[in-house]
Amino acid sequence: MKLEDIKKLHQKKYRQALGHYLVEGEHLVLELQKAAMRQPELNAAELYVTGAYEHWPSSFRTHHVNERQMALLADTQTPQGILAVVPMPDKDIEPASKPGEKAVYLHEVQDPGNLGTILRTLAWFGGFRCLLSPGSVDPYNPKVVRASMGAIFHVPLETEVPLGSLSSRYHSVACLDLNGDKLTAESFHQHDCYLFGNEARGVPPEALAQLGTTPYTIPGKGEIESLNLASAVNMCAYELARGS
Repeated sequence: MKLEDIKKLHQKKYRQALGHYLVEGEHLVLELQKAAMRQPELNAAELYVTGAYEHWPSSFRTHHVNERQMALLADTQTPQGILAVVPMPDKDIEPASKPGEKAVYLHEVQDPGNLGTILRTLAWFGGFRCLLSPGSVDPYNPKVVRASMGAIFHVPLETEVPLGSLSSRYHSVACLDLNGDKLTAESFHQHDCYLFGNEARGVPPEALAQLGTTPYTIPGKGEIESLNLASAVNMCAYELARGS
């Protein structure tokens, strides 16, 4: 891929057009290399390095660039000097579900940091897949990829999943609500999909009613009226993992 095309991968429309995204920094490249051992399609990734990383051990095709070129390619202000151009997953192939897997559906999540943190949590506990609604932040946005700390390679991920499709895919859908049962209720563990809403607007009430979601709440004693989205997902994932 030409250097000028790699620079374009900072923008979603070009990531979609060119079918690749950027992975930047030592830690993320190491996670990519580990993931490629189990996911052969990732071996098509290509590495770009400056002189500081010319001896980096990798099976990826490697290109050497100077620091000025790296500064143009990288999304960060002070690049480490190593990045990879990674093929995006085939959208026509839905990741196969594993027995006992739980789904986390995010409705119009907007903050890259929130999504990256959520992916990191789901990867830590394992046994989850992440579904993103239309209108959500692009999971291959460089900010999401960095915030995920490599978790994006380890969590089954689906994009552009319509909210209305959940009723045909999942037998039982749970959501968070101020008036629901406590998160620690035994029934919380019995659902196969967990729905979380947009950071500011949540999920339209009529959509929740149409899906027949079961509401749960995270009890709190403080004065604020809501939790950060990533924090709420973290607590739910912990509770589900604790009871498994």
